[in-house]
Amino acid sequence: MRAAFAASLALGFGLTAAGGTQAFELTSPGYKPGDRVHSEQVFNDLGCTGGNLSPALAWKDPPKGTQSYLLTFYDPDAPSGSGWWHWVVYDIPADASGLPAGVVDGKGLPVGAKEARTDLGVPGYGGPCAPPGETHRYVFTLTALKVRMLDAPADSTAARIGYTAHFQTLGTTTLALRFGQSK
Repeated sequence: MRAAFAASLALGFGLTAAGGTQAFELTSPGYKPGDRVHSEQVFNDLGCTGGNLSPALAWKDPPKGTQSYLLTFYDPDAPSGSGWWHWVVYDIPADASGLPAGVVDGKGLPVGAKEARTDLGVPGYGGPCAPPGETHRYVFTLTALKVRMLDAPADSTAARIGYTAHFQTLGTTTLALRFGQSK
């Protein structure tokens, strides 16, 4: 289930906003799709050296009926065999149109938004850190939801949030980046 949900989020559904005229879109002022992750966003542990700061993100043209958003940051190429969740933010209010750079311990999130536990075992942003000699894809996925809040316990894991959101999804949009280290 986890791999299937991650694959659907990572690929996106290509849905458009009401009327089909404008696409639901996720962007970052410092990146174009496929760009290499800057050192400011790279994890600062596990053999990687970086600033471990979340990038600024912006979105527009959500599907009609959007009540909240879920943002995930995921590495489908992680050596775990089932990918790696780097960041999960849920219950983002529908009137939000982005997140600032450098969210730390929930500071900078819109009122009401929450961070779920990642595969690092704690909530919060954990930047990319591909093993030496490998280049991985890192995918931000924004999911528009038809509920204001997800029915999930405060200490939920990424898998729990994903499962709950699956049944409330109106549409998704992605921004895929890459990161690798030399050997």
